Amino acid sequence: MPARTGQAPPGPTGPASLGTLWKFGRDRLGVMSAAARRHGDAVRLATWPWPFYFFNHPDHAKYVLTENSRNYHKGIGLVHARRALGDGLLTSEGELWREQRRAMQPVFQAKRIAGQAATVAQEAAGLVERLRGHRGGAPVDVLQEATELTLGVLGRTLLDTDLSRYQSIGHSFEVMQDQAMFELASMSMVPMWVPLPQQLRFRRARRDLQVIVDRMVAERTARDGADATGDDALSRLIASTRREPDPRRGQQRMRDELVTLLLAGHETTASTLGWSFYLIDQHPQVRQRLRDEAVAVLGDRLPTYEDLRRLTYTSMVVEEVMRLYPPVWMLSRIAQEPDEIGGFPVPAGAHVLICPYTLHRHPGFWPDPDRFDPERFDPTRPVSRPRYAYVPFGAGPRFCVGNHLGMMEAVFVIAMVSRELRLVKPESYRVVPEPMLSLRIRGGLPMSVESAD
Repeated sequence: MPARTGQAPPGPTGPASLGTLWKFGRDRLGVMSAAARRHGDAVRLATWPWPFYFFNHPDHAKYVLTENSRNYHKGIGLVHARRALGDGLLTSEGELWREQRRAMQPVFQAKRIAGQAATVAQEAAGLVERLRGHRGGAPVDVLQEATELTLGVLGRTLLDTDLSRYQSIGHSFEVMQDQAMFELASMSMVPMWVPLPQQLRFRRARRDLQVIVDRMVAERTARDGADATGDDALSRLIASTRREPDPRRGQQRMRDELVTLLLAGHETTASTLGWSFYLIDQHPQVRQRLRDEAVAVLGDRLPTYEDLRRLTYTSMVVEEVMRLYPPVWMLSRIAQEPDEIGGFPVPAGAHVLICPYTLHRHPGFWPDPDRFDPERFDPTRPVSRPRYAYVPFGAGPRFCVGNHLGMMEAVFVIAMVSRELRLVKPESYRVVPEPMLSLRIRGGLPMSVESAD
């Protein structure tokens, strides 16, 4: 890692520097990958109107996300997405974030998540049944199916609510995510009242979600009373926001936090499942090993929490999928005070970017980095790479609280689908990454469904 104290990182200059943001809006992954190839582990991407510093070494990630995390608040992307998502756990800062984190942390404790394994398995069985109904027929969008699954899991495990009753919820979340990325691309320079088609769709989606959230809260309060003390996220949010002195502020905070939880809680896992189905189809030997393990470990029964440690190869596959296509592809921060990262000075107000997508493909830590190889995560092999070379769930204080649930969900689904079915992408369909709030597949993923034997 270079250490040239006092010198700015290398990077594009002149017109190339001024065009970086425009290029970033069109090809975010391409810009980050090209910068790492051309300039190394520390790059200054733009000089106006905001200085951007891209750091791509595990030591950099460790320092920014953990060792000096207090100096690095949420940056580009989530700051601009706040206009779309409000002040939920994903976008808030300071004491509000700490209060939200305290309220949500118990919902994601390992013991509680372990108790939700049967629910996750049941939802996975429902997905397999739906897919089975498409055998021999036209291709089905498995990404959409995965999204419905993850919403079902989230509703039952975290909210004690059946989200399938709300038919518009999936579409509304797509519009909300599109708006969040529109805010990023426009740098929030377009007023919310401007009647652009994108913004009109967003307003409708936001109203729909507000109606859904208000209905969920009203039904829970009617069911459990005003002093409900359930251990699910909805009950805890009702209790937490009840302490707000301003009832209207409490209601808005409730909406923001639930919308954020619903969006972040299902989108990342759905994206991981989509990439898993795609990569498994491209590697028949992996598909066969997955099926063999599922049959040997599960037989014909549903998985239990204890099966997680037995589904070793399935876990390896999930981890390798998240290496190549991390659900959170970018971690952006804003430096609050002047600092130094890897020997390079970073001014206050600079946007600091850690990109798991490029970090996970760093040739210095991942041999043949673009190759799909689950053996990299074989627990019996010695690991020489640094801990922060792999950060699919982030790191530090803002480490994803839902990582255990998301991992269990992905392992169960892949094992159960592989045991019974083979999903095949049409040869003519081109899979393109779409870096939104998560790294999803653009336009969905049509796949034909066949029997595994």
